[in-house]
Amino acid sequence: MPQEVIFIKGAREHNLKNVDVTIPRDRLVVITGVSGSGKSSLAFDTIYAEGQRRYVESLSAYARQFLGRMDKPDVDYIEGLSPAISIDQKGVSHNPRSTVGTVTEIYDYLRLLFARIGKPHCPKCGNPVARQTVQQIVDAILGLPESSRITLLAPKIRRKKGEHREVFEAARRGGFVRVRVNGEVMLVEDTDSLALDKQKWHYIDIVVDRLIIRGDTEPNRVTESVETALREGEGVLTVGREGEDDQVFSEQFACVACGISLPEIEPRTFSFNSPHGACSTCTGLGYQLEVDPSLVIQNRSLSLLEGAIVPWARSGAANAWYASMMEAVATENDFSPRVPVRELTDEQVNIVLYGAGKQQVKVRHRTGRGRTYTWNTAYEGVIPNLQRRYRDTESDHTRGEIERYMAQRACRSCEGARLRPEALGVLVCGRNIMEVTGLTIGEGLHWVRGIKPGDTVSANGSSNGYDGSNGRDGGNGHLPEQTLEIADADPAANGSKSKARRSRKNGRREVADVAATLTAREMVIADQILKEIDGRLHFLDSIGLDYVTMSRTARTLSGGEAQRVRLATQIGSGLTGVLYVCDEPTVGLHPHDDHRLIGTLTRLRDMGNTVIVVEHDDAMMRAADHIVDLGPGAGEHGGKIVATGNVAEVMANEASLTGAYLSGRKRIPVPEERRPGNGKSIAVTGARENNLQGIDVEFPLGLLGCVTGVSGSGKSTLVYDILYKRLAQAVAQGRDRPGDHDEITGIEHIDKVVNIDQSPIGRTPRSNPATYTGAFTPIRELFATLPEARIRGYKPGRFSFNVKGGRCEACQGEGYIQIEMQFLPDVTVPCEICQGRRYNREALEVTLRDQSIADVLAMTVETALDFFWNYSRIRSKLETLRDVGLGYIRLGQPATTLSGGEAQRVKLSTELSRRATGRTLYLLDEPTTGLSFEDCAALLRVLHRLVDHGNSVLLIEHNLDLIKNADWIIDLGPGAGNRGGNLLAFGTPETLAQVEESHTGRYLRNALGVEAQVGVAD
Repeated sequence: MPQEVIFIKGAREHNLKNVDVTIPRDRLVVITGVSGSGKSSLAFDTIYAEGQRRYVESLSAYARQFLGRMDKPDVDYIEGLSPAISIDQKGVSHNPRSTVGTVTEIYDYLRLLFARIGKPHCPKCGNPVARQTVQQIVDAILGLPESSRITLLAPKIRRKKGEHREVFEAARRGGFVRVRVNGEVMLVEDTDSLALDKQKWHYIDIVVDRLIIRGDTEPNRVTESVETALREGEGVLTVGREGEDDQVFSEQFACVACGISLPEIEPRTFSFNSPHGACSTCTGLGYQLEVDPSLVIQNRSLSLLEGAIVPWARSGAANAWYASMMEAVATENDFSPRVPVRELTDEQVNIVLYGAGKQQVKVRHRTGRGRTYTWNTAYEGVIPNLQRRYRDTESDHTRGEIERYMAQRACRSCEGARLRPEALGVLVCGRNIMEVTGLTIGEGLHWVRGIKPGDTVSANGSSNGYDGSNGRDGGNGHLPEQTLEIADADPAANGSKSKARRSRKNGRREVADVAATLTAREMVIADQILKEIDGRLHFLDSIGLDYVTMSRTARTLSGGEAQRVRLATQIGSGLTGVLYVCDEPTVGLHPHDDHRLIGTLTRLRDMGNTVIVVEHDDAMMRAADHIVDLGPGAGEHGGKIVATGNVAEVMANEASLTGAYLSGRKRIPVPEERRPGNGKSIAVTGARENNLQGIDVEFPLGLLGCVTGVSGSGKSTLVYDILYKRLAQAVAQGRDRPGDHDEITGIEHIDKVVNIDQSPIGRTPRSNPATYTGAFTPIRELFATLPEARIRGYKPGRFSFNVKGGRCEACQGEGYIQIEMQFLPDVTVPCEICQGRRYNREALEVTLRDQSIADVLAMTVETALDFFWNYSRIRSKLETLRDVGLGYIRLGQPATTLSGGEAQRVKLSTELSRRATGRTLYLLDEPTTGLSFEDCAALLRVLHRLVDHGNSVLLIEHNLDLIKNADWIIDLGPGAGNRGGNLLAFGTPETLAQVEESHTGRYLRNALGVEAQVGVAD
């Protein structure tokens, strides 16, 4: 009889206090508790790690030889464990080639689909290209209308200049009687007197046979003539009919009109990661780095001599030489280098940026020593100069400096499509593969179901037994009264022919008479492929990702989005009897879409799997079959089981903080009054990047603001791509190009902008909270002042694990060594010399109150705060880490092991420890990631402290506790992707709660107890 529970005995990993816990199998189980209470230690470092270890143990002897060096979780034993799969937030690929389509394997199936049933077209003229056998050609000829008079021709010359006497001689030697010259049939013997103009284009065919199609036409004669024509025409045959256009047949895979041969169509033809399919110019990236004029001249109110050209203004000693060059160019072209750039004409600015060709300018330059030199030279131009130096330099520093002024631009060859023209010319129902991946998940689902013959597709893309509602009315994330409009797709056209709608990119083709659905034969081939694609798209759609395009790069996904993409991939695999461990999959998900994710997880459970979710979300906990609450505190104060059972049992447990918030015994209060702000604001007009619909938005300053809306409504695009990038350019010399908008006003009201996002604080294990916050420098300086260190002559550098001296040279100060496993992921094991302590024996002999530098790095923030309480420089930085709820993390914890939310709070604490200007704008993207109810209350106190110092804070947030504490809310929507991007409402939380059209307002209503009224933003 199969075991019904997973029993963990004596778990002591990290801060777990020898806990015993029973988890029911084949259930949806939520592990919750305050941040740092040991949730991840139990779920990932104990349960998942042991499941993974047992799996590797079942592998070959080659894999097992490394097991002695792989750590076993610190646990007595675990019973009832299944093979485990981890779906965490750190699995996002930063490779620009990785897309939603490749991660979910949808693109692999699309490549197979296009390779098997795609219709090749010439990349130049757009004509269909197909290889035909002799039998197919004969059947096509015999199938022509009765009594058709036809001429079988072998093309010899196509649009070539010359007299071509050799062609006529070859025809005579071959025994042919007639030829067709420029459309006129004549006897071969008459060509002796024919004088072709060798300066004009000519077309010459050999007449192989002339026939009248009747019922008694001899097939053998036609076959012989076709074979002869193909032999003479090198695989191409033309059939001429009286009063009709010529019909061309080919037994080669080539365009007969353009003479372009196409390669064999294989799945790799459509891979932008393979030289067989990738665009040769951009190697499949879809973009190239080019110098951006707007980054070269960022402030047009400056003159050329005042530093308007930023790369030259940063050139130090070379700046004077550039100034002399600019004066010479200005003199030669009759303009002043001392007036603001905005007063120059476009032609004059172009001369400065791109040069004046071979025009010589007379340069007069005075050196620092007072010597004057004069010479004539051609002015290269700022941008050609930067491009040449970037191309020719061998210095990484120089290349990095020039990249500050470069931006990603769509590749000019493929226009961002990543593939070769030959691959883009292969169509399925009128679309090439990149046009399909350019669709959102919802639109792609509609297309896949729409090309199946006989299927009826509803407006929300559902068919084949799915109702598309996903547990609520309206379906697929858009409002019930809306319909899903897809470019170039008409559901009513299914089963019929539709004319081509568009011309292909690069102007290469116009496609005519494209079938809207697959033929019966194509359907037999594609049925299984379409089933796999449909299943994966449906899962992505059902977990609230219908607004994401398949071509979106994986590194642009939030942690929650990436995790849900991987979740959909796992569900698509159809495994049963597996243990799934998920890390906060609701991150980035609006409460409106929670039930879709919960439905997906319950479906995973219903397939016979055990689903363990580390989660703080209220709706997820209420939907769980079983809850395990850890605590009561963080770090050393946590690691105990506080409560277990269903949601009612946890709510009834007086010792559980989670239960207190779920039951309403404890709650985060609503502020008694809202801040009015300082009367100043920053206004964005005409925001239309991505899915934004040209909206005008005003951000009041001096208060706690919040941008809300369903996932994919355009929040990050507005706040990060437009607002932050433009402000960074203005106040911090940022080099990123802002998103498409008309204007941003009010920038003068701030002097600093800080974007505190969830990106890692470091890419390597060398980076940690102590180094990032700056606390490690005074710690090293303190150790250098100790008597033992002074006797030995140790400086602060001796206590750095990044340079020679005090670090362990065996592992270069990393504490770990990476072992390549060939067919398995690389394994990281502790260094045998230093046992993971990073330092050599001499450095570790210097101690402060019996604690070495390695012991200090192993301390939690709480412990270190007590230890360094008398050292104010260190204490101030550790206090801010504690204030943002990170008292449980260790000072030396590698940055790569921090979650997105933890990394964001480390950055927030670093900003808190700096001197505030009172005119700083802080931007935070979902700072509640990884926070429990109690931690959210602590974070709110920190944010209110920032605002009370005169700063402005702007959040992107879905958490209702933070939203109801905001002074001002900007709500975008109503839906995601193309159904979003509008400004729905703005004002206080009480104002938003009265707007019926707002999904956020609907949930705020419950939190605030406000009655609904109809109203939207103007």
